[in-house]
Amino acid sequence: MTDTIDLLEAIGRDASLRHASTEELTAMLEKAQAPEALTVAVASGDSSQLSKELGCPTCEPPQSTQTPGHEEEPAEEEPLETPAPDKSKTPSKQ
Repeated sequence: MTDTIDLLEAIGRDASLRHASTEELTAMLEKAQAPEALTVAVASGDSSQLSKELGCPTCEPPQSTQTPGHEEEPAEEEPLETPAPDKSKTPSKQ
C-alpha cells in the first residue's frame, strides 16, 4: 500500500504525470511495477479495487432527511388595486 500512496503522491507532484493521457500513465505505472489495483484504476477509470486496497469504506449517498428543509413558498397574493381617481368630478373653484 505504501507503494501505491508514494506513486499517487508522485503523480500529484509532477504536472507531466498529472496531465498525462491514460495510455501514458498506464505505461509508466507498468514500467514502475505499480500495484495492480493502481494500474487497473488508471487504465479503466474504476477506482473500486484501489479503494479496497487503501481500505476506504464505501460511501452511501446522503439521505434526504439530512438535507436542509425548504419551507413552502407562500401563495402569490393578488396585487391590491387602487381605485383610479374619479375624473368626472372637477374640483370646485372658490
